[in-house]
Amino acid sequence: MDSVLEVVLSVVLSVIASSGFWAWLTSRLNKKDAKSELLMGLAHDRIVTLGMTYIERGWITKDEYENLHNYLYAPYLKNGGQEDGSAKRIMDSVCLLPIHGVACSVVDFKAT
Repeated sequence: MDSVLEVVLSVVLSVIASSGFWAWLTSRLNKKDAKSELLMGLAHDRIVTLGMTYIERGWITKDEYENLHNYLYAPYLKNGGQEDGSAKRIMDSVCLLPIHGVACSVVDFKAT
């Protein structure tokens, strides 16, 4: 019985002493610090602002949608953003917008 206790105690102490454990614990404790809250607030504001711009315009380009969804909204949710708040309602409305292509015009710069 004493040898089992020694093994269990050794394993527990090894886990506690490992740098990975402390990195995990630190990240869990710092998850809701002021910087994280500020960043989440900025992401929320940007999602709402851009989303309302696209909704008022009545359409969105594929690139605009991908930027809004993939680089703002998805990370916002992943970091604890509200899944039932105003950002979600705006993204739901943005998803219903028609997607327009952006025509690029090529300008001829030949010297005349």
